[in-house]
Amino acid sequence: MTQQPEGEAPEKKGLNFVEQIVADDLKAGKNGGRLNTRFPPEPNGYLHIGHAKAICMDFGVAEKFGGTCNLRFDDTNPVKEDVEYVDSIREDIHWLGFDWGNREYYASDYFPKLYDLAVRLIKEGKAYVDDQSSEEIARQKGTPTEPGQESPYRNRTPEENLDLFERMNAGEFDEGARVLRAKIDMSSPNMHFRDPIMYRIIKTPHHRTGDKWKVYPMYDFAHGQSDYFEGVTHSICTLEFEVHRPLYEYFVKELADESYCPRQIEFNRLNLTYTVMSKRKLLQLVKEGLVAGWDDPRMPTISGMRRRGFTPRSIRNFVDKIGYTKYEALNSVGLLEHAVREDLNAVSTRGMAVVNPVKVIITNYPEDGVETVEMENNPENPAEGSHAMPFSREIYIEREDFMENPPKKFFRLAPEGEVRLKGAYIIKCTGVKKDADGNIEEIYCTYDPETKSGLPGSMRKVKGTLHWVSAAHAADATVNMYDRLFNVENPSAETDKDFRELLNPDSLKVVTGVKVEPFLAENATPGAHFQFQRIGYFTPDLDSCAGKLIFNRTIALKDSWEKEQKKA
Repeated sequence: MTQQPEGEAPEKKGLNFVEQIVADDLKAGKNGGRLNTRFPPEPNGYLHIGHAKAICMDFGVAEKFGGTCNLRFDDTNPVKEDVEYVDSIREDIHWLGFDWGNREYYASDYFPKLYDLAVRLIKEGKAYVDDQSSEEIARQKGTPTEPGQESPYRNRTPEENLDLFERMNAGEFDEGARVLRAKIDMSSPNMHFRDPIMYRIIKTPHHRTGDKWKVYPMYDFAHGQSDYFEGVTHSICTLEFEVHRPLYEYFVKELADESYCPRQIEFNRLNLTYTVMSKRKLLQLVKEGLVAGWDDPRMPTISGMRRRGFTPRSIRNFVDKIGYTKYEALNSVGLLEHAVREDLNAVSTRGMAVVNPVKVIITNYPEDGVETVEMENNPENPAEGSHAMPFSREIYIEREDFMENPPKKFFRLAPEGEVRLKGAYIIKCTGVKKDADGNIEEIYCTYDPETKSGLPGSMRKVKGTLHWVSAAHAADATVNMYDRLFNVENPSAETDKDFRELLNPDSLKVVTGVKVEPFLAENATPGAHFQFQRIGYFTPDLDSCAGKLIFNRTIALKDSWEKEQKKA
């Protein structure tokens, strides 16, 4: 697996290879000039950013060439599936900016047709019921260099197979007692052709069909047929299904005629540094309480990224930058973060928040004096205007913005030093107050009343500019400082350790007592995007409300992680 470099990817020109195939098929008039793709998630978990890449491909290619894209839930395993996942998948796709219109389908819609096809194959001697365990079947399949062994049940008569299959569906047998297998070729060099399983017994009620069925189709049998039933022309999937394509085509040809046959095309899946994409592992994190749920902002799920403050456009831009190929790559999360910063810089409203506050008292400012200063909402878009921010005698600044004995090139506040308060005045430190342990409790300053914007002294230059909030007007907030979920670049490659041992213990730091300006408190609605000046990009959490402000850090202003890792 190769490493995708960070930074700007070269601009792609022309069509990617999937789009080229589609364009060529349309030009040749295949399938009557129709284009119909599908996005077929199994509703057994929440979608993650890897699925976002597939969504952008499936819906995007349909949009580009004037076709349609179906949403089909591959709900063939009731043990793992749930309506909750169906609802979340719909929401995620819509959030990314795609729509399937009235083309929402379910593999379970086709259970009767699939069952009838299985019955037909049994009658034609192309399928049989096997009484062996899954372990025995796997053992008999052999290896890629050695032929498999035929099942002792392979030559049952069609009549016996049909009777047993019907009784399987009637619930007469236990789960795992029998399966229906396709009779193909146990000596085929393609392991998938060695009598693959078509149906297994599952007695768990289905979220749509209830107790109607006791046998459920396997993916390889159901998928291609579902594509065919829906009129899908291009079945686009990730590379792990490339080896399944001959079997896909084998089953489809049992239905297809000369006028129409779906075509499977494979592209590379999205692998991302500092996370895992396995649904099984993500579910494990959720069930064991190692994260706060599927939408935990540290998760690579679309719902988690939405809650963290990622934008749909940033994800789509990221997917576009990494592109689609026929080889697997490990993409740097730094490139995703670059896309997020790029979009948030353009759309985020600026505001003031002090994460680690220390009080500054401006001794020559009137004790009861309050005035307002104008703050630009978004320098990237002047049309968004400005907002008023109160200024008073007592303010908060970041504790890190003051040092008693500063090193050279410390351009923030220090004894006898001057800084500009953004949007307001220049102040000069005249002294400090400490507690019994020597910790600074208050900083005393004077201000120059001529240095406010618009006044003659505003042109006076000082090297440092600090953010601040008025102490009397500040609202208290809690901030969730999120970082990367794992502390190693490629957790999946660390085979000698349990992946849970690789979790980053600092992936979440909860900071209380954060001081935010009134404008932020008044406009803190979920889905809003803010840049806390000099700190980073933040969004109100779903649990935030007027009396309990909670902000999630989407991302810092600059990437400090890579630098720290290089030092280690």
